[in-house]
Amino acid sequence: MSETVEDEVRVAAPAPAAPAARTARRPRRGAADTGERGILSGYDRGRTGTRWGLRVAQGLVLVLLVVASLGPILWLARASVSTTQDTLRTPMAFWPSGIDWANLSTAWNQAQISHYFANTVWVALGSWFVQLLVATTGGYVLAVLRPRYAPVVSAAVLATLFIPGVVVLVPLFLTVLDLPVVNASLLNTYWAVWLPAGANAFNVLLVKRFMDGLPRDVYEAARMDGAGPLRMLWSVVLPMSRPILGVVSIFAFLNAWKDFLWPQIVLPEPTLQPLSVRLPLIRDTVELDVFLAALLISMALPIAIFLVFQRLFLRGAGLGGAVKG
Repeated sequence: MSETVEDEVRVAAPAPAAPAARTARRPRRGAADTGERGILSGYDRGRTGTRWGLRVAQGLVLVLLVVASLGPILWLARASVSTTQDTLRTPMAFWPSGIDWANLSTAWNQAQISHYFANTVWVALGSWFVQLLVATTGGYVLAVLRPRYAPVVSAAVLATLFIPGVVVLVPLFLTVLDLPVVNASLLNTYWAVWLPAGANAFNVLLVKRFMDGLPRDVYEAARMDGAGPLRMLWSVVLPMSRPILGVVSIFAFLNAWKDFLWPQIVLPEPTLQPLSVRLPLIRDTVELDVFLAALLISMALPIAIFLVFQRLFLRGAGLGGAVKG
């Protein structure tokens, strides 16, 4: 009987209380915002002296960047409308002592900058068209149509980026000198500049990367509506790819405008040469002020083109990763 009572007491006895949980350790001060902290903490940024010092440092860096980027352009603009004596006497003057607008007209007419300017525009436009055509069609095939051999072609195009341009300079010149199949020479023709410019692997991969991010549902809807490859390229892909096409256009035009070595090799005829080739040759035939005016004229159009299309350039730089959303 006593054993039964003891068993009931044991069963009815409450279980021992669990040990109290340890008090959670409080996070360290500022641990929650460690991802947002930099060299200066939030407390340091709140101090008046640190805040003003940071603003002064940012202002100095901004001023240095502006001077380094715009300084040479502003100096050239001032020197191009100054006399040679004024430029040599006070080269670092901010404002010319006398403005001579005749330098620009002399460079345009007597130095024949107008003729070489037209040559440069023609070379740049042709190179732009060929590069845009190859980059658009190549990127469209590799990213949208995606044939069976697309990965192999993409790898081959990517591999060409690791080949220095000087390595293929001689084979490319021999090809231009005696074009296979047709047995014709492209020397002293603008085709010798335009056709090699189209083989730009960077532009092809750039357009392909952008088109890879476009929603494929649009392509499927176009196919269901009966659109063929050309119709889909013209009506669907190109309107959606205008930002990246603007970026490729700027790259292609500016690279063709400033290219020196290849036009000098394949265009030995002086009447066909662009500004990049002719400007160093006319240095000893004109005065310094006229030569500086010619330099200003040669860089005016690229700057204007970039300023006009900079919105497309910036949109194309930041839109590639945001299309799928």
